[in-house]
Amino acid sequence: MNNIDQRNKLSEEVFTFKKTKDNKVFIYWKGKQVTILTGKASEKFIKSIEGKNHLETQLVMAKLTGNFKRGNEKDYK
Repeated sequence: MNNIDQRNKLSEEVFTFKKTKDNKVFIYWKGKQVTILTGKASEKFIKSIEGKNHLETQLVMAKLTGNFKRGNEKDYK
């Protein structure tokens, strides 16, 4: 795990998720929605995080969201 997250970004809990009643999973990065999983993808995600610790769960969500940032996002304050 140390080789994957050398800057310890995942220990800050940058990714969160919310599961709805109809088995949709919304994945958030720093409070902003970045992806929605439905159907078999959401079931696979829920099964993949069962029994994992915090850092492993963060890594699963990071891999699922992929490279969603392209460098042109503005930080409006």
